[in-house]
Amino acid sequence: MTTNTLTAPAAAAGTWQLGDLTVNRMGFGAMRLGGMPWDPQPRSREGALGVLRRAVELGVNLIDTSAFYFTPLRSSNELISTALQPYDDDLVIATKVGPGRSRTGEFEDYARPDQLREQVEENVRQLGRDGLDLVYLRWGHGHGKAEGSIAEHLGALADLRDAGLIRHLGVSNVTADQLREALTVAPVVAVENRYGLDNRQDDDIVALTGEHGVAFVPFFAMAGRAPGEAPSAEAQALDDAVAAVAAAHEATPSQVRLAWTLHQGTHVLAIPGTGDPAHLEQNVAAASLRLTPQELATLA
Repeated sequence: MTTNTLTAPAAAAGTWQLGDLTVNRMGFGAMRLGGMPWDPQPRSREGALGVLRRAVELGVNLIDTSAFYFTPLRSSNELISTALQPYDDDLVIATKVGPGRSRTGEFEDYARPDQLREQVEENVRQLGRDGLDLVYLRWGHGHGKAEGSIAEHLGALADLRDAGLIRHLGVSNVTADQLREALTVAPVVAVENRYGLDNRQDDDIVALTGEHGVAFVPFFAMAGRAPGEAPSAEAQALDDAVAAVAAAHEATPSQVRLAWTLHQGTHVLAIPGTGDPAHLEQNVAAASLRLTPQELATLA
C-alpha cells in the first residue's frame, strides 16, 4: 500500500454516528486478545495490553467486547480496563449480552429477559464504568441465526437503558425480520452480524440497515475457509481476485477484504480483531485503502 502502515489513522475511513456518539469506522474487536484455541502459544498479557494502547494511538475509538470473551488466563474486558483507564472521552466500548458462559468456558443456557441485568452489570464492573455505551442483544448460541421473537429480551434492555445503565442498544446475529421487529421495540443504533467478502448472506440486512440509518458492524469480515478446508472452484477464483487486487495496491489480502467491507456503505463499520501488533497496524492501515469501481466489480 502507498499509505505508511505505521501512521495510517483509523479515521481515514471516515466516521459514523452511533446515536449521539461519533466513532471512526475502523474499530477494533477484542475477542482475540485473550488468545484463541488454534494459537500456537498463549499471547502474553503485556502484549495484549500493548495492542489495545496502540489501537487507541492509531485513532481507534470503537472497541467491541463482551464479558464472555475470556480464556482461563484472561478476560478481554479486564484487559481493556487495565490498558485504557482512564478512558478517553471519545472512546466508545460496545459489548454483548445474551449467551451465558461458565468460568470454565462452557456456554450455558441463553439468558432470560430477567437475567440480562446481571449480565449488563457484570460488563459494567469488569470495564470499570458507570454505564455502557452500546449493548448488543446477541441472539442465539452459535454463529448460525436462531429463530424466534427478540422483543421481550430487547424490551428488558430498553428498560435498563431508561434506568441509565445503557446509552444505546444494538442487536447481533439477527435476521432481517428480527431487525424489523427490534425497530418497533426500541431505537437500535447498530447491527452486528457475520458478513464479509466470503460470506454475503446478509446483503439484505446491509441494505436494510442503510435505509434506517443504522450501523452495520460485521464480525469475521476477514474470515475465509476453515483451516485445512479445500477451496471450491468459486472460492479459489475469489482468492485469486483478492490476491490480484492486493498486489496492485501493495496490500495484503486481509487488507483488501477489510477495505471491501468498508466500501459496502458509509454506515458499515469494521472491527477486526488481533492480538498481534503487526497485524493491528495492517488492519488499521486498510482504512486508507481505496478500491476502484472495476476492482469492486471484480470482487463482487
